Amino acid sequence: MTRRWNLDELFRRRAKALTLGLVRRGMSFDTAADVTQDAFLRLATAQRGDEDREDRPDGYLSVVARNLAIDAVRRERVAPFIRGADSDIVGDVAADAPSPERQVSDRQMLARTLAALDELPPRTRRAFELNRLNGMTLAEIGRELGLSTSRAGALVKDAYDHLRTRVFRED
Repeated sequence: MTRRWNLDELFRRRAKALTLGLVRRGMSFDTAADVTQDAFLRLATAQRGDEDREDRPDGYLSVVARNLAIDAVRRERVAPFIRGADSDIVGDVAADAPSPERQVSDRQMLARTLAALDELPPRTRRAFELNRLNGMTLAEIGRELGLSTSRAGALVKDAYDHLRTRVFRED
């Protein structure tokens, strides 16, 4: 008959001591807490069908935690973790300016947009500019250009359709 470990009781009894023991061995608190949690997860998944470990969950937990700690130290050696703003590396990670590729792409899109605007009939372009650049409503555009509100809306829609087709086309 297989007995189940009482993981709740074991966690309450051992988790804090296990984490602090890993911290005393030089591991950061966050990494030690992660290793402890992983060790309990391994313990929970290992208790099914493993008869010879059924009576020794404390020992099994210690061995698993030690092995996971060794793995964590190896991972940090291979890919060091950037710790806070005091690192000189942090400034290199996030750039204030867009990448050169993004700058070129944005310039190309701007050039396509300006070319597409030049292709619009004058009244359509004017309605679009009044709406988009001046923030005027369709009723205000209609009054400005001597058109109905629905006709002003149709001109603005035509401009958007034309820009969408010309600017975002696949080359």
